[in-house]
Amino acid sequence: MTPAAASGTAGARSGRRRVFFALWPDAVTVDSLDALARSAHAAFSGRRMRRDTLHMTLAFIGEVDALRIADLLAAAGRVPLPEAFSMRIDQVRCWRHNRIVWCGPSAMPAQLEALAASLAGALDAVGFRLEARAFAAHATLLRHADCRRDAPPFDAFDWRVADFVLVESNLTAAGARYSVIGRWPLASMPQR
Repeated sequence: MTPAAASGTAGARSGRRRVFFALWPDAVTVDSLDALARSAHAAFSGRRMRRDTLHMTLAFIGEVDALRIADLLAAAGRVPLPEAFSMRIDQVRCWRHNRIVWCGPSAMPAQLEALAASLAGALDAVGFRLEARAFAAHATLLRHADCRRDAPPFDAFDWRVADFVLVESNLTAAGARYSVIGRWPLASMPQR
């Protein structure tokens, strides 16, 4: 990490911005994710993610020249939008290699898979190459966790996905501060 990136505002002065695309939870889902993070923390210890940072990353971009933000916004605007959907959050796991506790769906919704693939294609078309690994639908709950422990039981819940966002991350001494800088609503579900 460069000194400019570490200070947050220095990154903005140098013309670099740290960004990612994500699913941003509504208030009800934030409550469910935060309660799950508290329960997981009691089991795994580690560092809990703050309520205001809970999300599911669709595409991590990282640091980019501020002038390229317009390219990211335009690319996202060309993504074919699936209908809004719900995803069942029914599993909690711990990745031992990086000591991250996460939650997610055991079965990925087709709409989520299509959205992630379409977004990756649109970003590639404007010169943003994502990591070559497959998209893994997860929301980070804890970092620096003790993965030798078992996940606590919990009641599965639904995360209603109505849009996706472009988020800027500003790193400060108190941790990352996120701000949404672009939002794309998904197609409305047809009335029955």
